[in-house]
Amino acid sequence: MQQHLLPSHQHPPHPSRSRTSTARPRTLAGLLTAAAATAGLLMTALAPGAQAADNPYERGPAPTNASIEASRGSYATSQTSVSSLAVSGFGGGTIHYPTSTADGTFGAVVISPGFTAYESSIAWLGPRLASQGFVVFTIDTNTTLDQPDSRGRQLLSALDYLTQRSSVRTRVDASRLGVMGHSMGGGGSLEAAKSRTSLKAAIPLTGWNTDKSWPELRTPTLVVGADGDTVAPVATHSEPFYESLPGSLDKAYLELRGASHFTPNSSNTTIAKYSISWLKRFIDNDTRYEQFLCPLPQPSLTIAEYRGNCPHTA
Repeated sequence: MQQHLLPSHQHPPHPSRSRTSTARPRTLAGLLTAAAATAGLLMTALAPGAQAADNPYERGPAPTNASIEASRGSYATSQTSVSSLAVSGFGGGTIHYPTSTADGTFGAVVISPGFTAYESSIAWLGPRLASQGFVVFTIDTNTTLDQPDSRGRQLLSALDYLTQRSSVRTRVDASRLGVMGHSMGGGGSLEAAKSRTSLKAAIPLTGWNTDKSWPELRTPTLVVGADGDTVAPVATHSEPFYESLPGSLDKAYLELRGASHFTPNSSNTTIAKYSISWLKRFIDNDTRYEQFLCPLPQPSLTIAEYRGNCPHTA
């Protein structure tokens, strides 16, 4: 976490004990001027500390549109492979993490691939999200044919491994976790959030699930669909998922324009931009990213539709 150091000249001076300190302004204007000066000094002294207290999990510099659209964020990253032979409950994978330890621990997210797919299909998200200040675990599933409910359990098993046994467990804040997934992995992210309500964020990417209704969810959820999806059409998957979420929940629906079911399998600026913003806002409670989510993004060359509840309540 960035330390806000206050230069010594910004501290309000101690009252002098000399006789001159008892002198008072002789006019109303003088009194107001003195009060304003004192208030200004106090605001200067208190504001940085107050901001840090309000956002204790801020990581990295203040975001800009350019920074969240960039292929890499401000953190240098490294990665470590996790063999399927060394774990149980999921199929191993790759952990991507910021190399710096100066900012303390980071929030974490586990990402599952879809039906018949491998970790490689969602691998691009690992370094891209990690470089923005997260520990990211892109996983393989036990078998490529696993269904969404199984993928949900595997996401949770991977989170438990990441926070309890992995070589980077000391870098992770176990109270700030999220899940993502593509296709059946996206359906699995909904299953995981349903089972573990303590999760801070869920992002199904062109998700597929036979269960269309999710009123039980208590995790802020960004549903990402694609207007050209013929495998999990938005009318029968992403839109019902979103509409069934509780009205009181922080939620959003992003429909990609000119996209297919497999768009999340390749590097995509729009997916990255809003995923980063969602994870930062709800895993890190970093309100600096609220500006990219509220007011609601408007339709564009890459966005067919965006719905959500603003302002966010969490």
